[in-house]
Amino acid sequence: MKTPVIAIGLDAAEPSVLEKWMSQGYLKNMCRLREQGTYGRLKNFEAFSAETPWTTFATGCQPQKTGYWSPLKLREGSYQVETRAAYEYAEYPPFYALGEGYRVAAFDLPQVRLTPKVNGPQVAAWGAHSPQVPSESLPASLFQELVDKHGVHPGLHKDYAVCLDLKTTCHLQQVLETGISRRSAICQDLLTREPWDLFLTVFGEAHAAGHNFWQLSQADHPLYEMLSPQVSSDPMLAVFQAIDQAIGEILAKAPKDARVVIFSAHGMGPNTMDLPSTTFLPEFLYRLSFPGKFGLANGELGTPLEPPITKMKWNYWERHLWGTKYDPNPIRRFLRRETPTRLFQLIEPFLESSQKPDLISPFKLSKQTDVVPFQPANWYTPLWPYMKAFALPSFAEGYIRINLQGREPQGIVPQSEYNAFCDELIEKLRALKDARTGIPMAKDIIRTRQFPTDNDPKLPDADLVIVWQEEYATDVVESPELGRIGPVPHYRSGSHRPEGFLIASGLGVASNVNLPTGHALDIPPTILKLMDVPIPKHLEGKPLRILETELAHL
Repeated sequence: MKTPVIAIGLDAAEPSVLEKWMSQGYLKNMCRLREQGTYGRLKNFEAFSAETPWTTFATGCQPQKTGYWSPLKLREGSYQVETRAAYEYAEYPPFYALGEGYRVAAFDLPQVRLTPKVNGPQVAAWGAHSPQVPSESLPASLFQELVDKHGVHPGLHKDYAVCLDLKTTCHLQQVLETGISRRSAICQDLLTREPWDLFLTVFGEAHAAGHNFWQLSQADHPLYEMLSPQVSSDPMLAVFQAIDQAIGEILAKAPKDARVVIFSAHGMGPNTMDLPSTTFLPEFLYRLSFPGKFGLANGELGTPLEPPITKMKWNYWERHLWGTKYDPNPIRRFLRRETPTRLFQLIEPFLESSQKPDLISPFKLSKQTDVVPFQPANWYTPLWPYMKAFALPSFAEGYIRINLQGREPQGIVPQSEYNAFCDELIEKLRALKDARTGIPMAKDIIRTRQFPTDNDPKLPDADLVIVWQEEYATDVVESPELGRIGPVPHYRSGSHRPEGFLIASGLGVASNVNLPTGHALDIPPTILKLMDVPIPKHLEGKPLRILETELAHL
């Protein structure tokens, strides 16, 4: 006999924060489900923590198996990065593609493509955070039908704000709450259309709330004491309370015999990744390749540190950062830093220095490509052919590509020196520290290739992956050899952590039980087991022991 399952994801919801809020009585529905059922934390992979969790969830496979590491891909034989978007799901389809025997409804899962292998309606990119897929549905008419009836998600592709821009950040709370309300209505609508064997949706609003409101909600962010008094309430808590209310509304329409799974495949914390990966690492490698030269945010070792930046001159992060571009000409330096943006864009072509090649501005880059022109790592692309190593654009950890002879078009590092150069880079990166606390920036540095000639297409583009320290959200770093970089303004206040959680409740699920720590890979087989569905052999996780019959034998 089939058992229906309702699975609701909270994208990048941090378990330690939710546990605190549940204990304080703020998240009543999740707290009730936890008390009625089982709860446990889940670990995920520390590296590639932003780009891979939803592909890992949907396929039930590690990135090493799927070969999917990032939505951005270095074009083979070039120095150009392309948008790859979501995994294709050809080799490993979504775990809920169960064929004709099971009716499945999947609404707005991030980074999961539609597939005819799923027997039931699918809706993609209605309001997911960074969906990496087009807005569409199967059947094709369903998307517009739902929009006509319930409305668009006002935050689709617009659920972000620079953390120092409090006006835009606070407005985002209303955007997310509107999206949550409409998501609830759509899910209730779909749930009541027919009995589903599996109903699956994900609250992408949780992801956006963590990225954008951490500095106004959690005291472990260095801007909390300065910025949180400027708002009247906790916007991150408000968004999660709206999600909790929506969960209650959705489950009120669920079958009485349904089993419920609330989960997150990864978490969130103060942003210790954005600035190190997007700004400090590319500048570090620039200075390493061009001794004595500076690209962005040059500071002077030994001088007193300025306080963290809390206001940007133009409330425009890229503009502020480009204003720190080093130029030996003091007039050009002044104009880059002080000219209003609209005027600056007009005069910028006349401010280009005689140094060639040089960094490319985000304004010029945005006219040439749509591949994350706001990321400083991309501003260095004209220089990549002349650098021994360069930083690939990243949304999480630091990715380093060695400019290797025989692999890159204008490779510099001989293959015979690859390992020695990697060792040299690792040593220099180990010496890079947060300038305010002295904390070493690199928590771990992963080598992805044993040999320079490794060309397995499932390997990541990066030769080295830097997992940054998670103790302090850094705005300025120092290298004893390459100097000080920063301070620079914080961009997003929250970044990813490799811990998620799972709550399970319902028919036959053990009550008030705390599970040992599992893995995010365990979510798909657990859902299938709760559905009484055979688990495909290619899934790499194991079903969590959450049923009364299982625990009774322990």
